[in-house]
Amino acid sequence: MTTPTTASNGDGTLSGEAGHARAILLMICAVACFAFLDATAKYLSASLPVLQIVWMRFVIHVALAVLILRIWRNITRFSTNRPILQIGRGAMMLGTTIFNFLALLHLQLAEAATILFAGPFVVAALAGPLLGEWAGPRRWAAIAVGFLGVLVVTRPGLDGLGWPALLSVVSMTCFALYSLSTRVLAQTESQDGLILYTGLIPAIGLAPFALSVWVWPTDPASWLLMVLTGVFGGGGHWLLIKAHIQAPAPTLAPFMYTQIVWMIALGWLIFADVPTIWTLAGAGIIISSGLYLLYREEVTRRRAKTASLAASGSSGKRDSARAKRRTWARSRMSSSSSATAGSINPGQISARTAGARQPSNGHTPTPSIRRNRDSIGRPIRIWLPTVGGKA
Repeated sequence: MTTPTTASNGDGTLSGEAGHARAILLMICAVACFAFLDATAKYLSASLPVLQIVWMRFVIHVALAVLILRIWRNITRFSTNRPILQIGRGAMMLGTTIFNFLALLHLQLAEAATILFAGPFVVAALAGPLLGEWAGPRRWAAIAVGFLGVLVVTRPGLDGLGWPALLSVVSMTCFALYSLSTRVLAQTESQDGLILYTGLIPAIGLAPFALSVWVWPTDPASWLLMVLTGVFGGGGHWLLIKAHIQAPAPTLAPFMYTQIVWMIALGWLIFADVPTIWTLAGAGIIISSGLYLLYREEVTRRRAKTASLAASGSSGKRDSARAKRRTWARSRMSSSSSATAGSINPGQISARTAGARQPSNGHTPTPSIRRNRDSIGRPIRIWLPTVGGKA
């Protein structure tokens, strides 16, 4: 029986199977937090304005980020090199939250979540023109099938979900743009900065609008639930980042879809909602297409990596072949020299040298080349001293 690898990395995380198992658990907890966030917001929206709920969600997010990250210790790590893109990313997070909470006023939790699951298809479609990461024909087919699943859920024109479904579609589009901007910013910004600005920018931008419609809760439970929206939202993002530190995205992405289980369970327990056959069928199509899209992206990534390794390997093989040819040439030269030395009679060379006329002008004899043949008939070069240019 083999023992799972549990080596520890320098940052305190685990590597190998134990690290992946822990990352999967963190991923499941993260999507559970998002499910509880939506359920809490749907419950509060029956008595409080949506803008107020959204603003409190981000205010609590910022408060928790300040305490957990201890920004006063080293505030320079939160500096940003791309403030405009950071603001745009925060605006997309604000948009996806507002439109999602508005949709939850009219839709079941499972219906809204199923539409949001189409976000990766929008990311894959927009990654080409925005980031230069073009999808192949198979991935485009998966994108088309995924959007077909969205149509199955919404059923436009067939007495389906109606206009509230458009709110979820807008929320999903904002989330796709948020994901693309996060992918760009992750190359230059710190993870702590991304966590902080995810809540800070929406909290600042929404403050005047939320305060203008503010309604004071009349019971402690409403206050507690408003605080929990920030805990679920900020905690979910923190768990999501921690999970991706310990395991690659292809390992974690399939477990993102466990959120639909949480949504169905919470919808039934809190709101007595039972998902329709259309919602379940559309969810199955979207999840299957999403997993296939993930598979194709992983295949493309591995092929690119293999091609890169092959290119570097072929370059190394060419260098090795050149070195072998140089070594072989040196050994041939050495063997030829040895054969030459063995085929020459020293007595003949001495006699020829002794019998040669010495130059009368005092010049030093110059060497000349005489071609002989060795024991197997190969031509060899013998350097002999000559006088007057004749051998």
